[in-house]
Amino acid sequence: MDVGSGEERGTTERVLALLGLLQQRQVWTGPELAERLGVTPRTVRRDVERLRALGYPVHATQGVGGGYQLGPGQDLPPLLLDDEEAIATAVSLLAGAGGAAAGDAALRALTKLDRVLPTRLRHEVRTLSGSVEFFGTGRAPVDPEVLMTLARACRDETEAGFGYPSGSEVRRRRVEPYRVVASDRCWYLFAYDLERHDWRSFRLDRMTEVSARTWRFRPRAAPDAAAYVQEGVASRVYPHRARFLVHASADSVRAQIPASAAVVRRRGSERCEVLSGGGSLDAVLMHVLLLGHDFEVLDPPELGSRCRVLAEKLMSAGARVSPVPDTAE
Repeated sequence: MDVGSGEERGTTERVLALLGLLQQRQVWTGPELAERLGVTPRTVRRDVERLRALGYPVHATQGVGGGYQLGPGQDLPPLLLDDEEAIATAVSLLAGAGGAAAGDAALRALTKLDRVLPTRLRHEVRTLSGSVEFFGTGRAPVDPEVLMTLARACRDETEAGFGYPSGSEVRRRRVEPYRVVASDRCWYLFAYDLERHDWRSFRLDRMTEVSARTWRFRPRAAPDAAAYVQEGVASRVYPHRARFLVHASADSVRAQIPASAAVVRRRGSERCEVLSGGGSLDAVLMHVLLLGHDFEVLDPPELGSRCRVLAEKLMSAGARVSPVPDTAE
């Protein structure tokens, strides 16, 4: 019995390995599969028949360019992933969960994957997921390898390095990475810059030669990562910033303004604070005005006088409105 069970287990493992190979690329020749599995081509043919008996549509073609190919079936077959593939898939699903379009589906798929992951991988995926935060939805894609490298560095509390544009040149940055944050447009790394001795956010799509070091750091007291990055995206990067008290609920205003355009903070059930930036204070002011809600200027003080100047101009323009003569013949 022991020998029989061992032979059966060996056959099962070999068939699963064959299925995994067929999922890796489009076409395999019989000799290629036999070499990878350490068996004869005849054994490969028998194992292919076993897969077909289990409902997997394995096609075989003759001639140049022919071989074995796993075709589409009526049901989605279970995927066989190695450790790196499983972790990358889980983190990619996590990234998708932050989007509006496929968020629910990504979360369901991530939950199913989490149930079947080995314990060693489940722990790694969960700790990696703690290194990723979101604000907003619908962002541009990012290189999964860069995302994985930085998420691991955040989790393991190890220094990271990368090239990053500074003016007209690219400089090497050395940081203590804390969180990877996804906005409604881009991915950012929230980190402590060891050269500038301050907190910074970096866009992942602008990084080059990303690497994680083995040097561990002791975590510092850090601000909220998502809030810090959002405030930087919405206001700190602009030459002019302003705060307003808007007489509308935070949920209503958030539905009108992209997360990357303004920070909206709740101030009771019917009011909220809006922090935004722009190329000029007039541009910020008009953006808030067009929301259609009553509002008050909180900061900067000079923006209040600017409101009065613009209001007088609007009133004057409205008073001079005259009917346009009908020039039609």
